[in-house]
Amino acid sequence: MVQIKTPEQIAKMREAGLVVAAIHAATREAAVPGATTRDLDQAARKVIADHGATSNFLGYGGFPATICTSVNEVVVHGIPDDKTVLKDGDIISIDAGAIVDGWHGDAAYTAFVGTGHAPELVELSRVTEESMWAGIAAMKVNNRLIDISKAIESYIRRQPRPATGKYGIIEDYGGHGIGTEMHMDPHLLNYVSRKRGKGIKLVPGVCLAIEPMVSLGTARTDVLSDDWTVVTTDGSWSSHWEHSIALTEQGPLVLTAPDCGRAKLAEYGVEAAPDPLA
Repeated sequence: MVQIKTPEQIAKMREAGLVVAAIHAATREAAVPGATTRDLDQAARKVIADHGATSNFLGYGGFPATICTSVNEVVVHGIPDDKTVLKDGDIISIDAGAIVDGWHGDAAYTAFVGTGHAPELVELSRVTEESMWAGIAAMKVNNRLIDISKAIESYIRRQPRPATGKYGIIEDYGGHGIGTEMHMDPHLLNYVSRKRGKGIKLVPGVCLAIEPMVSLGTARTDVLSDDWTVVTTDGSWSSHWEHSIALTEQGPLVLTAPDCGRAKLAEYGVEAAPDPLA
């Protein structure tokens, strides 16, 4: 069953989303050469505590940290530690979440550490982020889940191929419903699969985490011996972007974006729903 939220519940999810946005701001500032991924986790813990929220990552299935820190070829679920020291030229995807009064927020972004990044890495992050926004723009009343998948995949496939030859849309991980739990039905693929059908009809109150993951090579992944860290099988570097979104009568509301997604959605001709906390 897909959980349908009331406007009041969506407002609570917006509170959680703003905590996640604050975590992103703090970890962006902390993601500098010489910092460890544990340093970023400590910055996230402080934000959560300062906002009176709780972490939905810490302890989830035994996960030992408050954020995921995925560096270079790590696609997702990287565990912060003292051994991973960020270097000039690295890229890092930071996935963060928070709970406020039982309601969850979840979002991710890719950051560039230092300077001197290859153009194909800059473009990889841009393509991944923009495919996310294309998917968000397709989150319209009476569309189907497949319309979001199609928008994400179509955007990526339309882009010029990188020097490495192709973009790999990660197959084993995707978006999901979110609400009173971090991961809920429905599962959202970042590509179209005939086996999955059209998926649910999108109605007001549906809340989704839309999160494309794209590599500069393969779509295939392995999980390391820690049972968490997911890497590309060919060692190609990857990018991960995510927002939590509520569909309302007034359109999509990007719960984890400070401006509710207004500026980016306008580029796609879509008006974001008003902020319920304004």
